[in-house]
Amino acid sequence: MPFPVSPDSTSPLASASEAAVPVWTRPLAAGVQWACAAFLAIALALQFLRPDLDWARTPLSFYLVGPYGPLLQSAYGLLSLGLIGLGVVAWRSGTAQARSAAPLLLFVVAGLALIITALAETPFPGRAMTLQGLVHGLAAQTAFLCVTVAMLLQAWRWRADPGFRHRFVAAFSLAALCFLALWVHVLARELPRGASQKAVIVLIGLWLLLVSGWVGRDRRA
Repeated sequence: MPFPVSPDSTSPLASASEAAVPVWTRPLAAGVQWACAAFLAIALALQFLRPDLDWARTPLSFYLVGPYGPLLQSAYGLLSLGLIGLGVVAWRSGTAQARSAAPLLLFVVAGLALIITALAETPFPGRAMTLQGLVHGLAAQTAFLCVTVAMLLQAWRWRADPGFRHRFVAAFSLAALCFLALWVHVLARELPRGASQKAVIVLIGLWLLLVSGWVGRDRRA
């Protein structure tokens, strides 16, 4: 007499659902999470390692120049790979109906722009603008804008995904807060430029940490 088998283990729908999400998405999501955490940790450490810079008035870009500059460049490189990886894993982990190439492409563009930001040196205030400085500024603005829009679009897609629908409210609300904080930083010029920019970076970093953890653990129904 055959032993009874759990319906879940023989359900074609359950098997197809598991097979539809490749096993490599879990370690990739973990790698993204570690890359984001490493970037935030290095950026925070530099606030103490560079006492010559006023953390409240100095944007993070200026920490790329001088002592520990290569360390921050490496952190930017890690975050760049993390953004691209998150775009891939978030796209691949969702249902076919909820997938969109738009957030994936925006995450990729943001990652590439971040690399350019790290490599193109920005001049300190009071010095003449250089071509590198112009490229750095444009790349940084592109990275900020693309990543925040990608966050909004990715979170919005989750409202129609059975496996991630329960994350929609938290993901979209935090993404909207990041987008709003970015425009407050851009438009409210009287704010301390360093503090306002770093607040935006922290909010974006928090979203990336949370979402990379979710896509590594959650599976669609």
